[in-house]
Amino acid sequence: MLTVLQRIVEAVNQAPDLDSALALIVQKARSALGSDVCSVYLADHDAQQFILMATEGLNLDANDRVTLNFGEGLISLAAQREEPLNIANASEHPNFKLVESVGEEAYRAMLVAPIIHQRKVLGVLAAQQRKARAFSAEEEAFVVTLAAQLATVIAHAEARGLVSGHYSPWLRNLTGLPGAPGVAIGEAFIGKPAATLGSVVPRRTEFPWREIHKFRKAVLQTRMELRALAEQVAEYVAEDTLAIFDVYQSLLDASSLGDAVESKIKEGWMAQTSVKMAVEDFVAKFEDLDDSYLRERAVDVRDLGQRILSFLQDKNGGKPNFPDACILIAEEVTASMLAGVPRDKLQGLVSLQGSANSHAAIMARSMGIPAVFGVNQVPLGYLADQHLIVDGYSGEIFVNPPQQLMQEYEILRDEEFELAEMVADHREDEACTLDGISVSLQINAGMNVEHDQQRLGHYEGIGLYRTEIPFMMRERFPTEKEQYDLYRPVLESTGSLPVVMRTLDVGGDKPLPYFPIHEENPFLGWRGIRMTLDHPEIFLVQVRAMLRANIGLDNLQILLPMITTLDEVDESIRLINQAYFEVRNELLQNQPGAVVNRPKIGVMIEVPALLYQLEAVAKKVDFFSVGTNDLTQYLLAVDRNNSRVAGLYDSFHPALLHALQFIVKRCRELNKPVSICGEMAGDPGGALLLVAMGYRSLSMSTHNLDKTRWILRHLDSEIMQTLLSKVMQCTHPDQVRRIVRLKLEALGLGGFVRAGK
Repeated sequence: MLTVLQRIVEAVNQAPDLDSALALIVQKARSALGSDVCSVYLADHDAQQFILMATEGLNLDANDRVTLNFGEGLISLAAQREEPLNIANASEHPNFKLVESVGEEAYRAMLVAPIIHQRKVLGVLAAQQRKARAFSAEEEAFVVTLAAQLATVIAHAEARGLVSGHYSPWLRNLTGLPGAPGVAIGEAFIGKPAATLGSVVPRRTEFPWREIHKFRKAVLQTRMELRALAEQVAEYVAEDTLAIFDVYQSLLDASSLGDAVESKIKEGWMAQTSVKMAVEDFVAKFEDLDDSYLRERAVDVRDLGQRILSFLQDKNGGKPNFPDACILIAEEVTASMLAGVPRDKLQGLVSLQGSANSHAAIMARSMGIPAVFGVNQVPLGYLADQHLIVDGYSGEIFVNPPQQLMQEYEILRDEEFELAEMVADHREDEACTLDGISVSLQINAGMNVEHDQQRLGHYEGIGLYRTEIPFMMRERFPTEKEQYDLYRPVLESTGSLPVVMRTLDVGGDKPLPYFPIHEENPFLGWRGIRMTLDHPEIFLVQVRAMLRANIGLDNLQILLPMITTLDEVDESIRLINQAYFEVRNELLQNQPGAVVNRPKIGVMIEVPALLYQLEAVAKKVDFFSVGTNDLTQYLLAVDRNNSRVAGLYDSFHPALLHALQFIVKRCRELNKPVSICGEMAGDPGGALLLVAMGYRSLSMSTHNLDKTRWILRHLDSEIMQTLLSKVMQCTHPDQVRRIVRLKLEALGLGGFVRAGK
């Protein structure tokens, strides 16, 4: 049966449309089972009917529309119970309903299996026999397995708009991973590189020095192009995001891609061939590690390689003709591709591959461009010139949507524009509730940046500086001097405002390309403080660089990630003290009487085990910071980068809300400051609940500052406490979201939240 099943699946996957796929399934399934009839019914949830879409054995004319209402017959019963029915004589069953027009009265035995995709019943697969008999356990298992395979086929056909004719019960929509919030409406524009590595035919040369000259010229042209792109987006992209282009430039250095290409040329290969070989070698190494961040790094390398190639092939001349309302779509949208679209035309983006960790996603969020990633249900050409709605909140994309849906989303989009302008006018205001509760809003950062005070408005420091991102920009561990040069401008940029620098947090979704970690489950493995404590030479160099950068400024605070045990806190503090005395003694030798202050030390609460050790840890550290992203992931046992289970990742899950309330209450009892530095802090509804719980320090992405500040200034503690008491009684995230949304709508603040995640 397994071999037969595999052959059916292979044949179905090659079918050009859903009708052909269903016809193949019923034909081959009837043959494999030796049954007299095999049929597929699809569910039309709007009409509350099951439609007979394909059959082998029943009399179904091409123009016939045979339907069963929901609740009628064994078809509905199997769908309602969401389990197979194996009935020896169906006509004697109280739920049996005869469909006379197809000649069903001749058949007795019936085996019905529901077709379910992501908890939604899409239809039913049914087999029938003239002779009254129960189907065997093997036959039943075969039909159930085939129905499960058919669910994926139907779901993909629905997404691709291949459900044909007037039988189609679905709106044509695609689903991916939300990459940047917002609503975009416009015309699809397919972004393609000017040259592709796959088009290069390997060729050799007898004049390698000429090829090296060509390559270096192409690299210089690529550098100039990247600088121009960076300048083009500089006026509307945060300065930390612009550092993405520094990553691109560093990849072009001789120590990175340059040496590898020139080595190939010296072996006798032409420049184009050498670029292809070197880039594909880099990409293969990254992708073989099967890690999300490295896969995204591979996208950058491939993008750079193809840009160099375009100059080698003289294909980088003309500018594309972008539509006025442009939705950029590509197999893999890159940061440089995104920067190449005029901002006044760019409305949104869709990347068939990639994730919210990509440089394109980071840039989209900084630009305020709605984005969806990981939309792998369709070929790229299907979306060309289509009219689209991109919902960056839910990850949905609607292809040629009906007028009613278009109007609804146009209203949402217009509301967002109005809100953005309104909140921007008040960005210099402090975050303070109507009844005087002050909330410290800080920003998350991750690159060497001098923050633009005018762009950000009022903020109270950097609540999380991710030091691992500069580590990822290099091909080796940065030296103490290189780290000092990175940290000093960051500490200087905020004046006297605090800067919380997290020690190196790699592993899981953030490995280093030059320090790969091979693990079965990296999120539960050697990451964060676990890795750096095992390599004190890395930890000490980093802490020394932080302490030296802090001399004369005294606004540094050090944050320890992924803490699970008290021993990890003790060992970290021991090493920090060692680094402190080393730096202090070195300074005193050169500047007698100089002062080096020991910075405050904090611990991230992101591993659930730490919730039950807060009292012991509080005696050793100065503050706590809750990383809601990882805490949610670990508490719910969900990898949010896995599209199969990403829907289970929800910061409004009641278990997480209770954990967060426990943390702030316990920290208050222990008299220890506690802040939030995860994405939940930047969600207006999430920020509201966190402040109601008692959190008074929230750190978030820069693009969330204005909205969060505005919503807090229009609420008072009594409203928030009443809302919190209702929310804490909920048993499902959707209930929480609905209560928050309805309350904000009642207060005239509904535009700040969305029904979807």
